[in-house]
Amino acid sequence: MDGAIVISRHGGPEVLEWAKKSPGKPGAGEVLVRHTAVGLNYIDVYHRTGLYPMALPFSPGVEAAGVVAEVGSGVTELKVGDRVAYTGNGPAGSYTEARVLPTARLFRVPSEIDDVTAAAIMLKGCTVEYLVRRTYPVKAGDWVLMHAAAGGVGLLLCQWLKAIGARVIGTAGSEDKAALARKNGCDHTILYQSEDVAKRVKEITNGRGVDVVYDSVGKSTFMGSIDSLRPRGMMVSYGNASGPVEPIPPLLLAQKGSLFLTRPTIGHYYAVREEAADGVAALFHMVSSGKVRPHVGARYPLKDAAQAHIDLEARKTVGSTVLMV
Repeated sequence: MDGAIVISRHGGPEVLEWAKKSPGKPGAGEVLVRHTAVGLNYIDVYHRTGLYPMALPFSPGVEAAGVVAEVGSGVTELKVGDRVAYTGNGPAGSYTEARVLPTARLFRVPSEIDDVTAAAIMLKGCTVEYLVRRTYPVKAGDWVLMHAAAGGVGLLLCQWLKAIGARVIGTAGSEDKAALARKNGCDHTILYQSEDVAKRVKEITNGRGVDVVYDSVGKSTFMGSIDSLRPRGMMVSYGNASGPVEPIPPLLLAQKGSLFLTRPTIGHYYAVREEAADGVAALFHMVSSGKVRPHVGARYPLKDAAQAHIDLEARKTVGSTVLMV
C-alpha cells in the first residue's frame, strides 16, 4: 500500500488527510507511475472546498512528474524507467505516491528538465501556453495586463510574454512580489492594494488601454480588468482566487468598448491528444531554451499538503510550490 492525501469531506486544509491507498494494477493502455514530485495549484483548493465539486472521497492534485514503474498490456509508447509528467484533461488524483494512468495523458520529460521543474510547470506552463498562443494569440508590441504576476502562473506568463516581445503590466500584493515580477519580465508593476489598477494602466498606456487582460483573481479584480481594456480588447478570466465573478449583463461589454470576454479552462484546450502534445512540446521548448525559467518558491513533503494549502491561501507563496514524494 502506498501513501496518499485523501479528502473525505469538503472544507478547509484540515480535510487533507494522509492515508494508505493502493494504486492498483495498470490495465490495457495504462501504466503505473511512481511520483517523485507533485505540483500545487489553486484549483486544488477549489476541489477541496467543493467550489468545483468532485465525488467523495478523492485525492486532489492535477499535475505531477514521476517514473513509469509498470506497464499494462498493449503499451508500446512507454517503458519501465521512462520519466513522465502530466496535467490537463482528466480526473484529479496526483497527491499520491503512485498512480495508474492512461498513456494518452503522459508525456516524456526531456533529460534537461528535472522532475521538480516538470511538476512545477505542467498545469501552470500549459495554462500559459494556451492563454498566450491560443486564447488570445499575443503579438510583439501588444499591451498585456496580468494579475498575480508573482504567482506560479504569473511568473511563467511574464517570461513567455517578454520572449514574444509584448509590453507587460503586472499586479502584485507587495513591493517584494512586484520586484520579483519585474525580474521575470514585467515592464511595469502595479501594487493593487494601494493603487487604482485601471487608472494606472491608462497612465502607463497613455490612455489607450491594454489589448488583453489575463485575470486569475476573479471577483475582486474583474471590473478593474474590464476598465483597463482598449476598445475591442479581450478579457480572459481564468481563475477565482478571490471568489467567482458575479453575473454581468452582456450589454456591459458593449458599453465598455465592444469587449470580448472568455472563461477558458485547460480541459477544453488539452482535450485532444494532438493539441495537448503540441502545447506540451511548445512549453518544453520554452523551458529547455531558457526563455522560461520556472521559479520554485517552496517545497513541502507530500504529507504536509495541508500546510502548503494554508500558505497558498494566505498568499505567502511565490512562484510554484511543489510537494515532494
